[in-house]
Amino acid sequence: MNAPGRVVPAELARLRGSIDNIDAALIHILAERFKATQRVGVLKAELGLPASDPGREAQQVARLRELAREADLDPVFAEKFLEFIVGEVIRHHEAIAHDHAQRA
Repeated sequence: MNAPGRVVPAELARLRGSIDNIDAALIHILAERFKATQRVGVLKAELGLPASDPGREAQQVARLRELAREADLDPVFAEKFLEFIVGEVIRHHEAIAHDHAQRA
């Protein structure tokens, strides 16, 4: 937030606008990702598969760490970010499985 009457330099305003656009894109991308993982959760519940797939998760961590290195992003940060997302996905899959079992 800017102090009243304070002029924001053009470069700072431009960078902030860029950051705002990137943040919006991230939210939309995450929404699409979670729509896909919700469908995966339903399919897993229908097939009686567990909510978590440690082998797949390990592959994804390795893949994202490498992508982070290539993008000059801290791989530890990328892994923590993925762990947070996967944790949410697993929680959703467990809820879907529970709901599926209740209806069966």
